[in-house]
Amino acid sequence: MQKKTVRIDNPSRHSTLLTQGRIADSFWSRLRGLIGVRSLPPGGGLLIKPANQVHTHFMAMAIDVLYVNADNVVVDIEPAMPPWRIGRRRPTAHYVLELPSGAAARAGAAIGDRLTLSLQQAP
Repeated sequence: MQKKTVRIDNPSRHSTLLTQGRIADSFWSRLRGLIGVRSLPPGGGLLIKPANQVHTHFMAMAIDVLYVNADNVVVDIEPAMPPWRIGRRRPTAHYVLELPSGAAARAGAAIGDRLTLSLQQAP
């Protein structure tokens, strides 16, 4: 069975947040998240759905976390969330994006941006 990846663009800023993002949409894939991942390549990251809160326990790196509602609008951003933290719950979030630390700022992401998602077959 081929896995799907996701590309996420931010037309508001004419930028791309993910080019080959993994999708965590089952209990086990959401629980594992990025645990055990040492680094994320440019364009890499994780979409966790459903989710409105994250933790970075057992993670080896800081991450940017974007909280996104059901309309694909960014409702909050937590930049450079360090390992061993529990994020605050965002009740309006439907899913989260976990990106390499600094990726949100490099892409110019801001609260209120509407994102577009494109599913792809993983290579």
